[in-house]
Amino acid sequence: MKKISYCLLLVLVFSQAQAQKDFQGLAVYESKTQTPKFGAMSGNRDITPEMQKNIEERMKKMLEKTFILNFDKSASIYKEEEKLDAPGQQGGGMRMMMSSMMGGGGTFYKDVKSKTYTVDKEFMGKEFLVKDSLPKLNWKLEQETKQIGGYNCYKATAVKEASKTDFRNFRPKNDEAKKGDKNKDDPKKTAGETKTNFEDNFEIPKEIIVTAWYTPEIPVNQGPENYWGLPGLILEINDGTTTILCSKIVLNAKEKTDIKAPTKGKEISQKDYDEIVVKKMKEFREMNRGRAGGPPMMGR
Repeated sequence: MKKISYCLLLVLVFSQAQAQKDFQGLAVYESKTQTPKFGAMSGNRDITPEMQKNIEERMKKMLEKTFILNFDKSASIYKEEEKLDAPGQQGGGMRMMMSSMMGGGGTFYKDVKSKTYTVDKEFMGKEFLVKDSLPKLNWKLEQETKQIGGYNCYKATAVKEASKTDFRNFRPKNDEAKKGDKNKDDPKKTAGETKTNFEDNFEIPKEIIVTAWYTPEIPVNQGPENYWGLPGLILEINDGTTTILCSKIVLNAKEKTDIKAPTKGKEISQKDYDEIVVKKMKEFREMNRGRAGGPPMMGR
């Protein structure tokens, strides 16, 4: 009798271990970013209301994305859902570059056990393999709750440093800041004599307040993009301008996804990759200074 009980216990332990090993889930996220208010550029006589409207419409489309997160207990891959370009749409290469600067592009692999990530990026015709440690946020767990897709979620907040290479972090400058920049460039010039550039109207904050909603009902240390570190799957993230919301969850589907890190591209750290992007952004700024038509890096 004791031998039978012991065998049953072994079978139970093995079954639970196998279930943990085979556990896998899929989450679909919809990402939306508030379109920058280009009305702040109305001081530029070269930009007509029609041009402003066209810029904002193109930006809105670029800032609405769908991502798929495949995850298990220790790792995940996060990738933008592939969509075909509309017939006649131009500027694909430039859109790819902008996509890379707006949280898209490539496969984002997170390993929460080793606390590392790997993401393949294509920038200016070159392929990079960014490898680094996962950012560790000091999450503050709140008591507030709400439901997302039938799951009970809890609120958590954190403060993080704003990335200078993520276009979504751009915030409109207030009138005083813009006036100070113009005077700094040339105190003798008046506002009417100075052309308005896209970058002159926007700035990047030093820090961003992040609000997350996670569900302990799916006990994995995962989330969209590079977010992690909460006692449950993150179903919603908001940083003030961008909201990433989970719209669908599938657990333990019959077909499993191979969750592996990408391997293609020149290996580089996040710091070195950011320096390359910032350098190119500055070059584009100088090349397009004084030109009208909105963001210089957008495909036409």
